[in-house]
Amino acid sequence: MLLVAIGSFSWKKQIDRWGSRMCAIVDANVAHQVFSENRPSAGIEFFNWISSDEGSLVIGGKLRLELNRISSFRTWQKEAIQSGRVISVKDSEVVAETKALEGKGVCQSDDAHIIALAQISGARLLYSNDDKLQNDFKTKKLIDNPRGSVYSTLVNQDLTPAHRKLLQSNVCKK
Repeated sequence: MLLVAIGSFSWKKQIDRWGSRMCAIVDANVAHQVFSENRPSAGIEFFNWISSDEGSLVIGGKLRLELNRISSFRTWQKEAIQSGRVISVKDSEVVAETKALEGKGVCQSDDAHIIALAQISGARLLYSNDDKLQNDFKTKKLIDNPRGSVYSTLVNQDLTPAHRKLLQSNVCKK
């Protein structure tokens, strides 16, 4: 497994610097709730969290391409890279693991690339409103030790105590 921190830091320095920093994945289906101007309160809090010293956003493979289509994400990413708040997983590793998952037919969703990214990076928090992906992310045989947690605004876009708790939990494997 190769994790690449982009910006001016080496991966080892990033681990030392982050210490207990938590990492998360944002599904493309909610990226507008995190990176647009018209965000729900839960999206604002998530954005503030990944923009702080407490959280990091993991990107790689197909998700990197999906997020880079959003101009507000690209703008945020420039600063986040410089401040070490983006963890970039090598695209070829995500693609290979995605193909392996698809070959096994173990995902209900069409987002095996998200599961692959979580398995490789150790990210255990997912912001998504896709029911099938949420089920995959919480499936023990796919995401374990620790299990995956889902931050969702499908039912309530307001910031809830459950949202706050997820952002305070240690949800990274590595």
